[in-house]
Amino acid sequence: MKELNFNNIHKFCFEELKVLLDINSGSVHIIDDTTWDFLDQLKIEQGDWEKAQAALIDRYGDSILQGVAKELNQLIESNLLFSPDIDLLEYQPSPHPVVKALCLHVAHDCNLRCGYCFAGTGAFGGQRLLMDREVGEKAIDFLLANSQNRKHVEIDFFGGEPLLNFNVVKELVAYGNERAEKLGKIIKFTITTNGVLLSDEVQDFLNNNNMSVVLSLDGREEINDKMRPFPNGSGSYSIIKDKILDFVKGRKQKDYYVRGTYTHHNLDFAADVKHLAGQGFREISIEPVVADPTCDYAFKKEDLPFLEEQYEVLTRYYWQSYVNGKGFNFFHFNIDLNHGPCLPKRLSGCGAGHEYLAVSPEGDLYPCHQFVGQGNFKIGSVYSGTAQKAIALEFQKSHVLNKEECRGCWARYYCSGGCHANNLVYGGSLLKPYIFVCELQRKRLECALYLQVKKHLFAANV
Repeated sequence: MKELNFNNIHKFCFEELKVLLDINSGSVHIIDDTTWDFLDQLKIEQGDWEKAQAALIDRYGDSILQGVAKELNQLIESNLLFSPDIDLLEYQPSPHPVVKALCLHVAHDCNLRCGYCFAGTGAFGGQRLLMDREVGEKAIDFLLANSQNRKHVEIDFFGGEPLLNFNVVKELVAYGNERAEKLGKIIKFTITTNGVLLSDEVQDFLNNNNMSVVLSLDGREEINDKMRPFPNGSGSYSIIKDKILDFVKGRKQKDYYVRGTYTHHNLDFAADVKHLAGQGFREISIEPVVADPTCDYAFKKEDLPFLEEQYEVLTRYYWQSYVNGKGFNFFHFNIDLNHGPCLPKRLSGCGAGHEYLAVSPEGDLYPCHQFVGQGNFKIGSVYSGTAQKAIALEFQKSHVLNKEECRGCWARYYCSGGCHANNLVYGGSLLKPYIFVCELQRKRLECALYLQVKKHLFAANV
């Protein structure tokens, strides 16, 4: 009989459902109490079916246990349970990576002074400056050349606050579309903005060019204004909330995300998600802050149980909203059980350092926006290309199968080993995950899987 590797399954209970995940195939099963207990006993007996059945026969009876064993074996034979990971273990990154996306730092300056800003309030530890048109055009040329035969590529205008350099953004979108069309390619443009400069002209431009938009708002007014003030200390909520709400309604709630950050100051972050949904936003992402432990807004170890409870609170609210016809999307609850990501995506995540690069206002290339300004991570420039191939290779090799802690984690093919920048800062290595965030990731993945199962059952009227 096939040897069972219990590192390849995960089961959990939420509300009325017991859920069983086959990690390698991604198959999700709903199980009953008997199957739950049988799997537990099977693990205790190190895969010995007869011993597992004997241990439970007084509780469930032979007939029921025989039925459970039969169903489990059928799933195993179909590679839907305890499925092998041979193909995954043979994975090798491409020796010729394709650059798929660039993050253009068109503004190393900002009109807000957010307390938790990893970019040093927009300057990234350097001078406050804006990218000029020439550098931006060189960056676009670099992307189109290094995307090889790939037709679809992406550019995100980032900062600081990119709308401080709106004229250059407009010029680069026009240039990019023209160059891409000549080469038979398509560029998808995105912009990340705090919304302060979201004028009618800007809104029309974003809509007319089908640009995706990430809009920064932390939730409740008092929470937002505590961490996202203007330079004079005044709050930003009253200036931006209605502006960005009108904008997303004007584009019929499509192609955007309202993105916030929660900190030690608002551990009850589910209330902020509820607030945003209640205001009428339908695409929401609230992320945990990553901060130096000495900061007053940084999480403490003892915060973890309450934060996990908050994801459960949010899950119940999400489901009730869905059933009542007032559903919204929460970024971390979006999992496709039928068409998941490709193998490289499952293993390496965002592709920072080889598929995804960031460009500073001066034209320097970095693995991602979180590394910009760190000289030892400068890969090259849009003028000379990726001169430091060793850095790119280091990031390529930092996939989940090379991370010892991750290989035994059931969520390994969903988070892909976590954020490289966070791992380096808080784990001390690209290969060492940030454990606090790992715990949060596992909790919200369980919530996400539960919600997807509920949606399938709801659609089937079960």
